[in-house]
Amino acid sequence: MTTRAASSAAPAQPHLPPPGLRARGVATPEIPPTFAWVNTMWIKSFRLRSLFLTRFSRPAVYRPIYQAIRRDGLRRIVELGVASGDLALRMIEMAAGKDSAENVVYTGVDLFEMRAPQTGEGLSLKLAHRKLVTSGAKIRLLPGDAFSALSRAANMLGLADLIVINNDQDRAALEKSWYYIERLLHDRTRVFLQDAALAGADSPYRDVAHDSVRQWAAAVAPRRRAA
Repeated sequence: MTTRAASSAAPAQPHLPPPGLRARGVATPEIPPTFAWVNTMWIKSFRLRSLFLTRFSRPAVYRPIYQAIRRDGLRRIVELGVASGDLALRMIEMAAGKDSAENVVYTGVDLFEMRAPQTGEGLSLKLAHRKLVTSGAKIRLLPGDAFSALSRAANMLGLADLIVINNDQDRAALEKSWYYIERLLHDRTRVFLQDAALAGADSPYRDVAHDSVRQWAAAVAPRRRAA
């Protein structure tokens, strides 16, 4: 009796692709149930993490940056002032979303070992690279102030989706760097400038319009010699 009951049990059904794909005859690999469950949990985990970063994370002044990354799908990031690297890691995390960070390109400009104590917490170039490379993103670190670093690398950076300028930047160097920052813009580039009048990470960011960037760039653009 026990043997007949076992043999009459319905065979286990394989994990099949969605009915719509089967109806169209699309060849799809069989997805193991365990993998599908892990993938579903990963998506849910990212959504919770994304909700935390965009709504509840501290400092609160970073939230508009995270929201812009998620809403606009920003993946090519330039940050002036790497400091501890914590903001960079979170921006990369948001940019990667549910996918791998391999498609995220992060460029960080910082004085690193030359950073003055009064400018706040910072990392050496070696430690910064070691910390950020764990994200899985393509990491490029440029030592120097905003002007010296961007004037050397502007031609190789290409266009940026997001430019974040922290308030630890030397004002004179930043003023001269707008000419190069303008060259990084495309139509949908977002630029966030932290208020330099207030020190520390809690200083708010301004969402800078492209017209302002162009105006500041024009004021410092190299003058062509008269023919």
